[in-house]
Amino acid sequence: MRLDEVGERDGWRCWLCDEAVDADMSVNDPRGPSIDSRTTERKAKAKGGGKGGGRGQGTGQERLAHRSCNTGKGSTKAVIDWPEHLFVADPAVILTTVDRLQRKGGREIVGRCLERDDAANAAAWIVDRISRLEPDLAVEADVEAGGGQFLVILRARS
Repeated sequence: MRLDEVGERDGWRCWLCDEAVDADMSVNDPRGPSIDSRTTERKAKAKGGGKGGGRGQGTGQERLAHRSCNTGKGSTKAVIDWPEHLFVADPAVILTTVDRLQRKGGREIVGRCLERDDAANAAAWIVDRISRLEPDLAVEADVEAGGGQFLVILRARS
Protein backbone atom coordinates (compact mmCIF):
# COMPACT_ATOMS: atom_id res chain seq x y z
CA MET A 1 0.00 0.00 0.00
CA ARG A 2 1.07 3.57 -0.55
CA LEU A 3 1.67 5.99 2.32
CA ASP A 4 -1.40 8.11 1.50
CA GLU A 5 -3.63 5.00 1.35
CA VAL A 6 -2.38 3.75 4.72
CA GLY A 7 -2.68 7.24 6.20
CA GLU A 8 -6.27 7.66 5.01
CA ARG A 9 -7.25 4.23 6.29
CA ASP A 10 -5.67 4.90 9.71
CA GLY A 11 -7.12 8.42 9.98
CA TRP A 12 -3.61 9.94 9.98
CA ARG A 13 -2.95 8.66 13.53
CA CYS A 14 0.19 6.80 14.61
CA TRP A 15 -0.73 3.26 15.56
CA LEU A 16 2.00 3.19 18.21
CA CYS A 17 1.56 6.46 20.14
CA ASP A 18 -2.01 7.22 18.96
CA GLU A 19 -1.14 10.85 18.16
CA ALA A 20 -1.89 12.73 14.93
CA VAL A 21 0.52 12.38 12.00
CA ASP A 22 0.92 15.37 9.68
CA ALA A 23 0.54 14.13 6.12
CA ASP A 24 2.38 17.18 4.77
CA MET A 25 5.44 16.81 6.99
CA SER A 26 8.64 15.47 5.43
CA VAL A 27 9.07 11.71 5.74
CA ASN A 28 12.60 12.49 6.99
CA ASP A 29 11.27 14.46 9.98
CA PRO A 30 10.97 12.45 13.23
CA ARG A 31 7.24 13.37 13.44
CA GLY A 32 6.73 12.73 9.72
CA PRO A 33 4.69 9.83 8.33
CA SER A 34 6.05 6.34 7.68
CA ILE A 35 4.63 2.89 7.06
CA ASP A 36 5.22 0.32 9.76
CA SER A 37 4.15 -3.28 10.06
CA ARG A 38 2.69 -5.14 13.01
CA THR A 39 4.43 -8.31 11.88
CA THR A 40 7.89 -8.69 10.49
CA GLU A 41 8.32 -9.88 6.91
CA ARG A 42 9.96 -13.08 8.20
CA LYS A 43 6.94 -13.93 10.39
CA ALA A 44 4.54 -13.09 7.55
CA LYS A 45 6.43 -15.45 5.23
CA ALA A 46 6.24 -18.19 7.85
CA LYS A 47 2.45 -17.77 7.91
CA GLY A 48 2.28 -17.89 4.11
CA GLY A 49 1.93 -14.16 3.43
CA GLY A 50 4.34 -11.31 2.97
CA LYS A 51 6.52 -10.41 0.03
CA GLY A 52 7.64 -14.00 -0.34
CA GLY A 53 4.02 -15.05 -0.87
CA GLY A 54 4.05 -13.88 -4.48
CA ARG A 55 1.55 -11.07 -3.97
CA GLY A 56 4.05 -8.24 -3.52
CA GLN A 57 1.70 -6.55 -1.05
CA GLY A 58 3.90 -6.56 2.08
CA THR A 59 2.80 -8.25 5.28
CA GLY A 60 -0.83 -7.19 5.04
CA GLN A 61 -0.58 -5.37 8.35
CA GLU A 62 0.85 -2.05 7.24
CA ARG A 63 0.08 0.74 9.68
CA LEU A 64 0.81 4.46 9.81
CA ALA A 65 3.47 5.55 12.30
CA HIS A 66 5.58 8.59 13.04
CA ARG A 67 9.07 8.04 11.69
CA SER A 68 10.49 8.32 15.24
CA CYS A 69 7.96 5.81 16.63
CA ASN A 70 8.72 3.41 13.80
CA THR A 71 12.51 3.61 14.11
CA GLY A 72 12.25 3.68 17.91
CA LYS A 73 10.76 0.22 18.03
CA GLY A 74 13.26 -1.10 15.48
CA SER A 75 12.81 -4.76 14.74
CA THR A 76 11.42 -5.57 18.18
CA LYS A 77 7.78 -6.25 18.89
CA ALA A 78 5.84 -3.03 19.37
CA VAL A 79 4.47 -2.04 22.76
CA ILE A 80 1.31 0.02 23.15
CA ASP A 81 1.57 1.79 26.50
CA TRP A 82 -1.28 2.43 28.89
CA PRO A 83 -1.48 6.15 29.71
CA GLU A 84 -0.03 7.31 33.01
CA HIS A 85 -3.25 9.05 34.09
CA LEU A 86 -5.02 5.68 34.46
CA PHE A 87 -4.52 3.92 37.77
CA VAL A 88 -4.35 0.28 36.64
CA ALA A 89 -2.50 -2.51 38.42
CA ASP A 90 -1.15 -5.35 36.31
CA PRO A 91 -2.20 -3.85 32.96
CA ALA A 92 -2.36 -6.42 30.17
CA VAL A 93 -0.06 -6.26 27.17
CA ILE A 94 -2.43 -4.65 24.68
CA LEU A 95 -1.15 -6.18 21.41
CA THR A 96 -1.05 -9.68 22.90
CA THR A 97 -4.60 -9.24 24.20
CA VAL A 98 -5.81 -7.97 20.81
CA ASP A 99 -4.16 -10.86 18.97
CA ARG A 100 -5.69 -13.41 21.36
CA LEU A 101 -9.18 -11.88 21.11
CA GLN A 102 -8.92 -11.89 17.30
CA ARG A 103 -7.92 -15.56 17.26
CA LYS A 104 -10.06 -16.99 20.04
CA GLY A 105 -12.70 -14.45 20.97
CA GLY A 106 -13.95 -14.75 24.53
CA ARG A 107 -12.89 -12.43 27.32
CA GLU A 108 -9.69 -11.15 28.88
CA ILE A 109 -9.02 -9.46 32.19
CA VAL A 110 -6.89 -6.48 31.20
CA GLY A 111 -6.28 -4.80 34.56
CA ARG A 112 -7.20 -4.30 38.20
CA CYS A 113 -8.15 -1.05 39.91
CA LEU A 114 -8.78 -0.08 43.51
CA GLU A 115 -11.62 2.31 42.67
CA ARG A 116 -14.67 1.71 40.46
CA ASP A 117 -14.21 5.11 38.76
CA ASP A 118 -10.61 4.23 37.82
CA ALA A 119 -11.79 0.92 36.39
CA ALA A 120 -14.56 2.62 34.41
CA ASN A 121 -12.05 5.13 32.98
CA ALA A 122 -9.65 2.34 32.04
CA ALA A 123 -12.47 0.35 30.44
CA ALA A 124 -13.57 3.32 28.33
CA TRP A 125 -9.98 4.07 27.30
CA ILE A 126 -9.12 0.50 26.24
CA VAL A 127 -12.26 0.15 24.10
CA ASP A 128 -11.54 3.50 22.42
CA ARG A 129 -7.84 2.66 21.88
CA ILE A 130 -8.58 -0.75 20.36
CA SER A 131 -11.19 0.79 18.05
CA ARG A 132 -8.35 2.75 16.43
CA LEU A 133 -5.69 0.06 16.76
CA GLU A 134 -7.80 -2.72 15.21
CA PRO A 135 -10.96 -1.23 13.70
CA ASP A 136 -12.22 -4.66 12.58
CA LEU A 137 -12.17 -6.04 16.15
CA ALA A 138 -15.35 -5.12 18.03
CA VAL A 139 -14.83 -5.19 21.79
CA GLU A 140 -16.73 -4.11 24.88
CA ALA A 141 -15.46 -3.69 28.41
CA ASP A 142 -17.07 -4.45 31.73
CA VAL A 143 -16.07 -3.67 35.29
CA GLU A 144 -16.60 -6.41 37.88
CA ALA A 145 -16.03 -6.19 41.61
CA GLY A 146 -14.05 -8.96 43.24
CA GLY A 147 -11.65 -9.39 46.13
CA GLY A 148 -11.73 -5.74 47.19
CA GLN A 149 -10.80 -4.51 43.74
CA PHE A 150 -12.40 -3.91 40.36
CA LEU A 151 -11.47 -5.96 37.32
CA VAL A 152 -11.50 -4.46 33.83
CA ILE A 153 -12.71 -7.19 31.49
CA LEU A 154 -12.56 -6.96 27.72
CA ARG A 155 -14.86 -9.10 25.54
CA ALA A 156 -14.77 -9.65 21.80
CA ARG A 157 -18.18 -9.03 20.24
CA SER A 158 -19.39 -11.16 17.38
